[in-house]
Amino acid sequence: MKALALALAVVAAPLAAHPAVGIVRDGRGNVFYSDLTHVWKITPAGGKTIAVRNVHTHELCLDAAGNLFGEHLWYEGDATKKWGYRVWKLGADGSLSDVCGPREGFRTDYSFVRDATGNMYWSEGGAAVRFRKRAPDGTVSTLAECPACRDVRWMTAARDGTIYFVDSGEVREVSPSGVVRTRARGLLKRVLTQPQVSDIHALMGLWCDEAGRVYVARYGSREVLRIDRDDTVRVVATSTFPWSPTGGLVAPNGDLLLLEATITNAVRVRRIGVDGRTETY
Repeated sequence: MKALALALAVVAAPLAAHPAVGIVRDGRGNVFYSDLTHVWKITPAGGKTIAVRNVHTHELCLDAAGNLFGEHLWYEGDATKKWGYRVWKLGADGSLSDVCGPREGFRTDYSFVRDATGNMYWSEGGAAVRFRKRAPDGTVSTLAECPACRDVRWMTAARDGTIYFVDSGEVREVSPSGVVRTRARGLLKRVLTQPQVSDIHALMGLWCDEAGRVYVARYGSREVLRIDRDDTVRVVATSTFPWSPTGGLVAPNGDLLLLEATITNAVRVRRIGVDGRTETY
């Protein structure tokens, strides 16, 4: 939440600040992703439809019941310079409702970063960044404090509640017991064909696989990095011009699904199969 608020607040063209990172897969194999105008659904057969219309959401998440969550974020204009949002839920039964009605500002107590049991996580700034955890019963606690953290941005949660986050060109981890450690350093990189990408957007979405590895979309260099359990960093995918990865997921069969965007925020999903074959939606 802090990442999105800071990123959007500093740009001249607010709603074109950066592309979405939200892409998720439900238990039936449907893939949902955001292009900042609509949320789209790709069926296992490859059909593509709009799942939620007219919502500007950068992140998405699913709960154990298959309900999809996102937000609609808006900027009122330079006259007021006010932001607003609401949080919506697309039920597994197809019903659409609001979890949080329209509010002014940015989200500060609701997150799309969740583990398998429904705990949600976010960061709060200060002299020491605090990582907060909200249990399904609404109880909020501090999971960890990080005095060394400088600029916490995109975040993801593994099934067991391990948190991974981007911090000033590094990827760090918070264990379920609250231990903070750095997993990879010196990840900032930009290629000449990505002149619009600042340091705060050079690293975008993160996600995990069942083997305990964490992935990060390096939007600045058109690459996907994988951080193995021994902290080895590998480039596992590259996007071709004009596309660059912003988010992704690993399917149960090992296929890599990438959310990719262009400088004009055109969006597509590309599947890279374990056999090396690719398919674009």
